[in-house]
Amino acid sequence: MVALERAGIAFTVHTYEHADLADRSAKRVGGARPEGYGIEAAEALGLDPAVVFKTLVADADAELVVGVVPVTGELDLKSLAHAVGAKKATMADPAVAARVTGYVVGGISPLGQKRRLRTVVDASALDHPLVYVSGGRRGLDLGVEPTALVTATAATTAAISRSRA
Repeated sequence: MVALERAGIAFTVHTYEHADLADRSAKRVGGARPEGYGIEAAEALGLDPAVVFKTLVADADAELVVGVVPVTGELDLKSLAHAVGAKKATMADPAVAARVTGYVVGGISPLGQKRRLRTVVDASALDHPLVYVSGGRRGLDLGVEPTALVTATAATTAAISRSRA
């Protein structure tokens, strides 16, 4: 929120009661992970999941980069690598992502990171008047105009998401 305020960018704050790890584990089916923090946020806030975006950290040719994609899909690592001019991208270790951004997994925000990482916002964000991203902790999302999000994060936009298989 501080990063948006400093940049003079309008945003809305949306909080919800985050289900703790024990509750999330109870929702597992056959050992599979639950839908994810972003789907939880969309449901709790009564938002269309297509406008709720998750922030994921990837390693693209030894450079940590951020991909911001709708919670309804997955980060397409090949497309992210192409967008940042890398040969290959893989998901970053969650502990590394948390340490570098300064946020907990499930609450990583594309804004106000401890170390600013190169960021790519999925182009589908531009199809909506507002998108919602983590505000830096689980249970806190921020509504912001997608072009303002791109400006605030010094991001580029590209088609970096794909439908869940």
